[in-house]
Amino acid sequence: MAEKTMPSINTESFEQSLYRLSKKPGVKAWLMLDRTNGAVLKTNGQIAAVRPARSANSKTSLPSPTGGSFSTDVTANTDNETHAAQELASMIWSFISTAGSLVDEIDSEDELKLLRLRTKKHELVIVPEVKYLLVVVHDTPPV
Repeated sequence: MAEKTMPSINTESFEQSLYRLSKKPGVKAWLMLDRTNGAVLKTNGQIAAVRPARSANSKTSLPSPTGGSFSTDVTANTDNETHAAQELASMIWSFISTAGSLVDEIDSEDELKLLRLRTKKHELVIVPEVKYLLVVVHDTPPV
């Protein structure tokens, strides 16, 4: 069986796309998680405003990215932002794993392409890619 490979992508244009995404109206934050283990690779926005960290001293079950530090998007944030991002990533990782298992149980030849979770306050759009998960958090528009 052929292994899936990520299409060649221009890193600069990818970074520009993420920057444009963060400037869209209603976008609160986005996270990029490692597809294999759920580690936070990059974040942008105010994660703690969406879901404050519950305990700054507790250890999360997710590893740090290779090299032991976050991207430059995260370095200016406080410890609370870092913990909030890790805790949210852990919950999203659990959610996506469960949803992926559900899809696999329904039809083993199918795959999860997009998840939208809408609440009264926020909507999370989760896009699983080959090497990462992109999570965008934005305001839920008024009805």
